[in-house]
Amino acid sequence: MAKDMTLLWGPGSPPCWRVQIILEEKNLQGYNQKLFSFEKMEHKSKEVLAMNPRGQLPAFKHGNNIVNESCAAVLYLERLYQSQGTKLVPDNPAELAVMYQRMLESAPLGMKMGDVIYYNMKVPEGERHDSALKRNRENLKDEVKMWEGYMPGSGCFLAGKTFTLADVVIYPAIAYLFRHGLSEEHYPKLAAYYNCLKDRPSIKATWPQVWKDTPGQDVLKNL
Repeated sequence: MAKDMTLLWGPGSPPCWRVQIILEEKNLQGYNQKLFSFEKMEHKSKEVLAMNPRGQLPAFKHGNNIVNESCAAVLYLERLYQSQGTKLVPDNPAELAVMYQRMLESAPLGMKMGDVIYYNMKVPEGERHDSALKRNRENLKDEVKMWEGYMPGSGCFLAGKTFTLADVVIYPAIAYLFRHGLSEEHYPKLAAYYNCLKDRPSIKATWPQVWKDTPGQDVLKNL
């Protein structure tokens, strides 16, 4: 069933990881896939550009249908395979509202994470502007505090009593924060959520190999 699907992806990328998680949850293993290196700029290769003109990963194709935005791909796969694998959309209207809200709120979280993490990774130390770095860190800190408040007081799931699309979308971003040094002590509810889902089969099966092979970073340790 998944043989007509192709996923082009990059290691350690939360958007790529989202698509991998939902493919597992929907029992769509066996899809075609190819790993590209961000460091080698392979995401700008002709092969990727042919599927995604933005030169970004993931790039996802199902038959003749191309869906490159990770949230769109997640919604697409859930809609097509809603009766297969894990039911990822709640019936309860209140839980449904929270699910969609959290999914769409992933965009500012991702942007603010990038402003801090990629600034440190890509801008040489001598060229960094303290004012920009401080502003970006404060923006991210405010965002992370908001997500700390969103976390469930008990249970493992963002939008109710079951694993939903909200978790598919948000978990990789939360894991990315801790990968880059976010303090579990300072953000205990985020840490509880992170650790609660860590061994879920779909997450464990798709855990970035590069994270297993290399140490994390500490850029967010004092956030």
